[in-house]
Amino acid sequence: MVSHLTGMVVQPNKAIVGRNAFSHESGIHQDGVLKKRQTYEIIDPKRIGLSGSQLILGKLSGRHAFKERVTKLGYRLADSEIDKPFTRFKELADKKKYVFDEDIEAILEDEIGQIPEAWKLDYLKVTSQTGIKPHAQVRLLYRGKIHEAASDGDGPVDACYRAVEKIVKSEAKLVHYGIQSVTGGKDAQGEVVVKLRFQDREVSGRGTSTDIIEASLKAYLFALNKVATHLVPAEPSGPSPV
Repeated sequence: MVSHLTGMVVQPNKAIVGRNAFSHESGIHQDGVLKKRQTYEIIDPKRIGLSGSQLILGKLSGRHAFKERVTKLGYRLADSEIDKPFTRFKELADKKKYVFDEDIEAILEDEIGQIPEAWKLDYLKVTSQTGIKPHAQVRLLYRGKIHEAASDGDGPVDACYRAVEKIVKSEAKLVHYGIQSVTGGKDAQGEVVVKLRFQDREVSGRGTSTDIIEASLKAYLFALNKVATHLVPAEPSGPSPV
């Protein structure tokens, strides 16, 4: 708070209140903090406004830290299933200083295959015009059954997400939304990356399309499909006309 009010940035290596004071890159430190935080942290990082300790994954990171990050990303792997992804993680860590969540997700999706589409987009209609709240109508397929909902929103993407939430009822919180062009030109594909906080973990999803609204919805469903076993809808009363 003092830093914010004075406009003076606290340097990362400042004792106690610096960001690096609660960042751990060594595998031994990471393992110790995961087993008992007080091993390397004399105070709780939340006392100085941080959300928690930060484990920086790199070539010094061990299996324990890697598995912890995999779990946080929404994957549930048995000990026998972690071997191959961890080996590839170490190989990648030898080539680059830090390994980010997106790198780990790419490894996992390549090793364990694509996420099954429990929730699948069947139909999407979005209406947006000046002076009127955007409106979205979404129809999803879940194990061969149709579920449909409509909603308004602050924007077309928000309207889509609200409509999906009426169907899925996940209570997941959107914590990140990012968009970028995959290729050049006005007809370029857009790639959307989202992160949702679901219960005690964060899951991410990606979607690509020349229609950025569709890409946004695909990314949202991709993330929800990672936790689809927890999101079983009520029996549908039958689809309404579209």
